[in-house]
Amino acid sequence: MIDRDAVALDDPVGESLRGHHTHLARRSGRAAGYLPEVATFSTVSADPDPAEWADLARLLGRGELADLFSCPATPPADWEPVFRFGGFQMIRPAGSPPGRADAETDPEIVELGADDVPEMLELTGRTRPGPFWPRTRELGAYLGVRENGALAAMAGERLHPPGWTEISAVCTAPEARGRGHAARLVRALVTRITSRNERPFLHVSDANIGAIRLYERLGFVIRKPVTFRGFRTP
Repeated sequence: MIDRDAVALDDPVGESLRGHHTHLARRSGRAAGYLPEVATFSTVSADPDPAEWADLARLLGRGELADLFSCPATPPADWEPVFRFGGFQMIRPAGSPPGRADAETDPEIVELGADDVPEMLELTGRTRPGPFWPRTRELGAYLGVRENGALAAMAGERLHPPGWTEISAVCTAPEARGRGHAARLVRALVTRITSRNERPFLHVSDANIGAIRLYERLGFVIRKPVTFRGFRTP
C-alpha cells in the first residue's frame, strides 16, 4: 500500500529548507543549503538545468563539498565525486501506535543544550553516526544519557519535512554499549514526535545491520533504498 503522507520524504532536505528550517537556510537562485555550521546538506530540484548547478556552485563556493544527501540528480562532469554509499530510509507505518508514555519521562534521559555541544561533538567524533557540527543541535531536540557525569549516548531530531521529523545522530560511546541506551533514546524521541501529530523517520547505512535490526524492533520499516552522494564543486 502506498503511504501518500510520505511523499515529502522524497526530498527531505528541500522540504525542510522550504518549511520548518527556513531560518537555517542559505540560498542562491534555485539552489539551497543549510548554514555551514548547522549541516552540510544542499538541494536542487528533481531535474536541475546547468543554471541551477551554477547556482549551487555559487552558493557553496569553489572547491567546497556539495552534500546532496539522497538527491538523485547528477551534477556536471567537472564536479568531483567525494563519497557514495547506500542506505535505507525507514519510517513508522501509518497507524503505528504512538510512543510509550513512559519513554519521555525516563529519569536517566536528559535534554541537551548549548552547553553540551563540546561533549556532543566529542561523542559523535568518536562514534561517527553521521555529520554533526557545532550548530546541528539547532535542527531540533537532542537527548542524552550520562554515566558518571559523562555523555554516554545521544540521539536527536534533524530533517523536518511537513508532517515528519527525522531521528538522527543515534550513538553510544563504545564503553557504554549493550545497556539499551540507543533504544531508550529513540523511544523518547518517537514519543515527542508523535505527541506533535507528526511521524518519525530516519536514514541508516545499508551496512549497519545492527542499527537496522534495532530500528525494526522499535517499529520502523524500510520505505525505500537511498544512495548518499557528495561532490566537490569546480
